[in-house]
Amino acid sequence: MEKKNLTGVSEFLLLGLSNDPDLQPLLFGLFLSMYLVTVLGNLLIILAVISDSHLHTPMYFFLSNLSLTDVSFSTTTIPKMLVNLQTHSKSITYAGCLTQLTFFSLFAFLESLLLTVMAYDRLVAICHPLHYLVIMNPRLCGLLILVSFSISLLTSLIHYLMVSQLTFCAKVEVPHFFCDPPQLFNLSCSDTFINNILIYFIGAILGGVPLSGILYSYTRTISSILRVSSSGGKYKAFSTCGSHLSVVCLFYGTGLGVYLSSAVSSHRRGAVASVMYTVVTPMLNPFIYSLRNKDIKSALWKIIIRRT
Repeated sequence: MEKKNLTGVSEFLLLGLSNDPDLQPLLFGLFLSMYLVTVLGNLLIILAVISDSHLHTPMYFFLSNLSLTDVSFSTTTIPKMLVNLQTHSKSITYAGCLTQLTFFSLFAFLESLLLTVMAYDRLVAICHPLHYLVIMNPRLCGLLILVSFSISLLTSLIHYLMVSQLTFCAKVEVPHFFCDPPQLFNLSCSDTFINNILIYFIGAILGGVPLSGILYSYTRTISSILRVSSSGGKYKAFSTCGSHLSVVCLFYGTGLGVYLSSAVSSHRRGAVASVMYTVVTPMLNPFIYSLRNKDIKSALWKIIIRRT
């Protein structure tokens, strides 16, 4: 797909999180550390799932896909920010900006849909334990991943097409550390009324519908857990859902907080707040799943012992 620039603007300026030159080395070190932890933690989860045959189940199949999505999600924004901090440059090419926003939208929506799929997986496991492996067969698991990716890809292409048709003034300063579509709409010289309606409609559908599905799944799941007679059974059931609920609250809580606060606060504060769901959440996910999951910890220890 050709990245056509309708205005002759060859680059945008990403203003980042701060203009203070004394903070640049600190920000570089902080975000480099967070990115390395994100990549290492999520790749360890993927390696643990692949290497341990006991983890070849639907739940861990979805978890490994979530980890891969987290790595990709962080990679769309952090490396470019690190390069700009190191080179003291704020520029990103027009083509680079379109590429970044396309992949950012792809992996953001994919994460949302994967969390919904994982909630459905827990619903089936707890409410229909005897039929779990029959219902969540490899074909259905693969189909759920494929559908989630296809919907996310289609949505990201819509974002790409909307931004690629905009016209921009000579100097475009984006008050963010990545190319966020709503920010680009605000900076465009074109009439973006329809674009804004469309992007918030898409956000409401692909954010609200999955969240509603998650809430419905856990309402059914928790009601089933409460009917379990033994306290040990209740604890085991709650522990299998606790990690996923923590990730859901972290992702949707910070994401919704950013977009609600952006309406009443400055763009720069919105950029700082968006660090939570674009950087912090993918970094914390491996810790949440590994610290609360004996199977993952056991698989990781086996990998460590095998390498020593």
